[in-house]
Amino acid sequence: MSVHPDLHQHYVRACQKLGQPENPFIAHVLQEADKNDKIRWTKGITLKIAGSNHLVPVQRVTDDDLQVLASVLCNTGFVTGLDLRCNVLTDAGAKHMATLLQENSTLRDLNLMFNDIGTSGAELIARALHRNETLVYLRMTGNKIGNKGGMFFASMLQINSTLEKLDLGDCDMGTQCLIAIATALTQNKSVKAINLNRPLLYSQEEETTVHVALMLKKNSSLVELHLCKHEMKNFGVERLCEALYENSSLRYLDLSCNKITCDGVKFLGELLKRNQTLEILDLSANRIEDDGAIYLSEALALYNRILQALSVVSNNISGKGLVALSDAMKTNMDLSYIYIWGNKFDEAACMAFSELIQTGRLKPNCTDVEPYEVDGHVHLAELSHGLKKHYYWTPSCGEVMNKDANAGLALAAVSEY
Repeated sequence: MSVHPDLHQHYVRACQKLGQPENPFIAHVLQEADKNDKIRWTKGITLKIAGSNHLVPVQRVTDDDLQVLASVLCNTGFVTGLDLRCNVLTDAGAKHMATLLQENSTLRDLNLMFNDIGTSGAELIARALHRNETLVYLRMTGNKIGNKGGMFFASMLQINSTLEKLDLGDCDMGTQCLIAIATALTQNKSVKAINLNRPLLYSQEEETTVHVALMLKKNSSLVELHLCKHEMKNFGVERLCEALYENSSLRYLDLSCNKITCDGVKFLGELLKRNQTLEILDLSANRIEDDGAIYLSEALALYNRILQALSVVSNNISGKGLVALSDAMKTNMDLSYIYIWGNKFDEAACMAFSELIQTGRLKPNCTDVEPYEVDGHVHLAELSHGLKKHYYWTPSCGEVMNKDANAGLALAAVSEY
């Protein structure tokens, strides 16, 4: 039996000591955790206290609630993960989290996405990670830490040598901190995956993409990179491709929601003919059109046998380009996942993908379309599959480790790399 009090008992006592009322949702989660005594000592447990949980009544976690919880977890040796997404934590709560990160020596996974943490809270958490030697995965997604807050994380990356996965997507970061983060990653050898989605950029010069490309030439540890909504155009793609000829570690590249056209994809097509590491490529919500799809198809059909997953969702591709991609899959048996919804399906494209699925070449859970027939004509319906299926949410019950979900940073264990 544990020498520590049960988590729930410890929590009740901490509430009394600090004069805080109990949060019934936290109490429920801790009671459930207490039942898993065996798991506690073998693997460690993750406390799922997400404010978006719909299976039980939720009272969202406040700064005061976190103060009590942090006091409980500071001396607890079996909690390895803490999911506090979608709560109402502010900079005051970040102060309690920073204390926990400095005192707890077992927490490896921390999810703070979509709270109300700002610049000063980001500073506290980043400074705590200067000394923390156990945290492996941190998600700050959706907290508006701004450019200054991002600079504190850039400084942290120059010191911390433990963190492997860092998600700073949708954090309102600017040009200055993106360049600082890219510069830090030229020396950092521990970070395997980073999300820099949707910064606030006011220049058309693509300086940030240029600095990311320079980083990729020198970095030999980064496996996964998300650059969604970077206002990236063909010039930026060309710089990235030039860098990736010299990079031998990157496996997942997310360029979704940019301004890439067929001319930019031409550079990617040439890269895929020679690249020996890239396994997942996300080009969703660009405008590559038929010519871009054909460039990719030629590289995948004749040269590349490394890429496993490709998304060209919403790229203004018509039947000609979609049929070319389906033909590439007939000769390339290594490309297992392809996502095509949001393009212009004609009957030839519908027939081509229907054939891939019916012959078993393309498994139903490895694409986002499903064929159906009406009056002798084949059509395609949308499925809720994709590269980011579990990026914003994961099932409330059980763990999702199915590779078919392709959620990358949100799901795949970095240790697998």
